[in-house]
Amino acid sequence: MAEEKRQEVVRAEQGQQGRAPARVWNPFDEMERLMESFFPRGWLRPLRMGLPEWPSLPEVRIPPVDVIDRDEEVVVRAELPGVKKEDLEVSVADNTVTIRGRVQREEKQEEGEYYRAETARGEFTRTVLLPAEVDPEGAKARFQDGVLELTLPKVAKARRRTIPVE
Repeated sequence: MAEEKRQEVVRAEQGQQGRAPARVWNPFDEMERLMESFFPRGWLRPLRMGLPEWPSLPEVRIPPVDVIDRDEEVVVRAELPGVKKEDLEVSVADNTVTIRGRVQREEKQEEGEYYRAETARGEFTRTVLLPAEVDPEGAKARFQDGVLELTLPKVAKARRRTIPVE
């Protein structure tokens, strides 16, 4: 009997776009896991006592975008959770669209230490190359439930046409 190969489809979580999880055993990962079990508050923490915290780098937020090429138009959908409509700016030029925005969150001091912090805040810019030149004058934008949808009509010369073969 032939042995069947099993394939898994892994969906990227927020902040892991474009990275596939490692499937090979890594002894350093195992050592890290063991050290975390011995020192649940961080095994390097005793070495850092009395030292200032490293300044955190600003998080780069890149919203995921879908681009759909239709006969008469190009549709762009961007997932923008936590962004308010008034904090969005969209610009279109030739065959590119640029989405700028800001995520603002109330700063409140939580009691205790963060074990994990994955919520994003800050500004972002995403420029996407479109499959055809579009007419910015006829562009429409709709923002609902954290999803921005742009409908961009193609310029006449960029529209796709089927030509009958005689």
